[in-house]
Formats: sequence, structure tokens, C-alpha cells
Amino acid sequence: MVTNFLFYFFSNVLLLSALMVIIVQNSIHSVLFLVLSFVTSASMLFLLECEFISLMFITIYVGAIAVLFLFVIMMLDIKTAYFTKDTLKYFPFGSFIGFVFLMEILLVVFKNFKSNPYQNSFLSNFYVNWFDKVDSFTDLEALGQVLYTHYVLHFLVAGIILLLSVIGAVVLTINTKEKTSRHQIVFKQLSRNYKNVLITKNQNFNL
Repeated sequence: MVTNFLFYFFSNVLLLSALMVIIVQNSIHSVLFLVLSFVTSASMLFLLECEFISLMFITIYVGAIAVLFLFVIMMLDIKTAYFTKDTLKYFPFGSFIGFVFLMEILLVVFKNFKSNPYQNSFLSNFYVNWFDKVDSFTDLEALGQVLYTHYVLHFLVAGIILLLSVIGAVVLTINTKEKTSRHQIVFKQLSRNYKNVLITKNQNFNL
């Protein structure tokens, strides 16, 4: 019961945030709603017991791609513009495309799922989770067991390669050239007079 309530809650938040991504006119707010949609989708996958995919969603999409989008938009300093005329012009065509995609999704769902799991109650389904009865391992436990037993050497080699790449990037950014510092000789500047300041045409100077 609690799982179904959380699933419906995250589903509604995901739909609302995905809609706000394309409605909001400020680009920074749009990226923030995109981050919210990634987080809610990861929460839904976590409720469906796909822990590894949900953590990859948070690590890759939220921690790398969305943050990169946010920094790029903030660096470009895009001015907020109002696209009311363009929105009204492209709204019928966009609505038609969205309706076509919705019909395709509904046809696929009704074709593959013959029975309705929510015919008794909309808040709970009558399906039995056979995964809990057959195997009690989670995705993270299974992947960790395979990764750290059968492929531990490959994992260590990949870690060493990433460490060398980080060290190489740090070494390339180090500037080893010594900069010659220039000092100001106050006594020499104050001891100037009229003769050693003025330059005539006959004087030759070695730079």
C-alpha cells in the first residue's frame, strides 16, 4: 500500500516536472526541473527494485549531465525571453505529435498486457512478486559479487588507467617555466635628471 502510494506520488511529480521543463521560460529553472525529473525517475526505479539503474541515474544524469547543462547555461548568461507568439504558433502541431505518441504507447500497452491488474482496486494490484520468493539478492549485491570475484583484475586495471589519466591531466596543467620577476629600483628612478631622460636623434640605444 505504501509502495503504491509512493509510486503514484513520484509519477505525478515526474509528469509535472517534465511538463515544466518545456513550459518554463527561464533556462536555469528548466534545468532544475530536469534534475527533479531525473531524481523522481530514479526513485521510481528504486521502488521497482532496480537499485543499480536508479543509482546510475543519480550519478550520471544528475551528477554529471544536468550539472554540466546548468554550468553552461550560467556561463552563457542567456537572457530570459518571452516566446508567447511562438508557443501559440507551434502549440497545435506539438499537440498533434504528442497525441500520436500517446496513442502508440497505449496501443503497445493494451497489446502486451491483456489483463488489467487494477480491476479489483486502483490502489493495489493482484500480481504476486515472484522475484522475492525465488531470489532474495538485490541488483547491487549480484553485480558486486560478479564484479569483485570474476572480474576483479579487470576492475583494478580500469582503476589504474583512470588514476594515470588523472595524474597525466594534473601534470599537463603544471607550468614549469620560471617567470622572471621584475623589481622596481626606486633610487635609480629618483636620480633621473634632464640630461639622461631626454632622447636625441643622434643617440643609439641597445634594447
